Amino acid sequence: MKPMFALFMGVACLSTAVVGLSTTAALIMVEHAGAAWSGLPSAVLVLGSAAGSLWSGVLAARYGRRFVLVLMYGAAVTGALISFAGVLGGSVLALVAGMPLIGFGNSGAQLSRYTAADLSPEHRKGFALSTMVWAGTVGAVAGPALIAPAAARAEAAELPALSGPIAAGAIVVAIAVVAVATLPRGLAAPVEGVPKRERMSVRNPVVLGPLVAMVGAQLAMVAVMTMTPVQLHEHGQGLDVVGWVLSAHLVGMFALAPLSGWIADRWGGRATIFGGIGTITVAAVTVIGAPDSHHVGIPVALFLLGYGWNLVFVGGSSMLSRDLPATQRTRAQGTVDAFVWGTSAGASLLAGQLFGLGGYVLVGIAGGLCALVPLAVLARRPAVREAGEKAGLR
Repeated sequence: MKPMFALFMGVACLSTAVVGLSTTAALIMVEHAGAAWSGLPSAVLVLGSAAGSLWSGVLAARYGRRFVLVLMYGAAVTGALISFAGVLGGSVLALVAGMPLIGFGNSGAQLSRYTAADLSPEHRKGFALSTMVWAGTVGAVAGPALIAPAAARAEAAELPALSGPIAAGAIVVAIAVVAVATLPRGLAAPVEGVPKRERMSVRNPVVLGPLVAMVGAQLAMVAVMTMTPVQLHEHGQGLDVVGWVLSAHLVGMFALAPLSGWIADRWGGRATIFGGIGTITVAAVTVIGAPDSHHVGIPVALFLLGYGWNLVFVGGSSMLSRDLPATQRTRAQGTVDAFVWGTSAGASLLAGQLFGLGGYVLVGIAGGLCALVPLAVLARRPAVREAGEKAGLR
């Protein structure tokens, strides 16, 4: 199996499992603990992704990316099996206990985009990593589609219906483990002779620019996306409207990733980030100006929000893949991903509070501000590559 195909298959399987598992877990929590606790499994999964990203960067720097991908995907299989056992035993604690390990697997999927960049020549790194982001489209489509047939198979086997999607998730992740196990053993092996005293700092301008941009975009995206179904529900819209609005958002987030990669290769990661910030700002203005436009304004805003996030995500990732020395790259990438995923949990909670205070418009204002704040850092920095050269990093 070719390395790029193995990486793509691993990410596609992981994204499929994560979407299906988190959705199913939320439904199980509603049944057993009430709607107030429905978001707990996803929040724990996100925290697991943050912790896994931090550790994956450390481990990849020492043992190589192949080892980390197999380890993290294997942890996700274990987590899915724990959650499956919890469903069979009627234990929501066991269900939730498996979620951090599934989050570890998700962090491995995020690491794959950097691995793809490492396998590609300089002028194709942006497109290569964007292909791994595009693999998330598979999960967005296949994850929800697996729930109903898997539940039917479980019922036919006289098991709890919602245990079926959990078991299906474990199987799909196991396929991801097999895929990445075929990667070359020497893939992105640790650099020999790295001085132990060398440290990666987030204050390094090569890291700080992408970091603040990706965190700002993540905050904006999660806050507005989380509150959109609530806004639609409060205005009497049915699940059909909610579904296609969120579908427009997911198309923006993943489907156009190769275009973002081409932009990053053609004009650089920094320009790609600026394009993403501008796109998110337009999305926020649309939310603020047309919060009740359920058939035009909100779908357009959610699509732009998703694609703006994609541009920032791909642009920032390409900068981290190009502009850091190999001795610092893997730790920096893991640290940035940990910050990005860590902010997701806080953004979800904060969005609910903002919605209660000022409705959807206030959430839109906050999202736009979050996207714009990184400009204060990016504008006062020289071009990232130039900064790296001045710091003796290249």
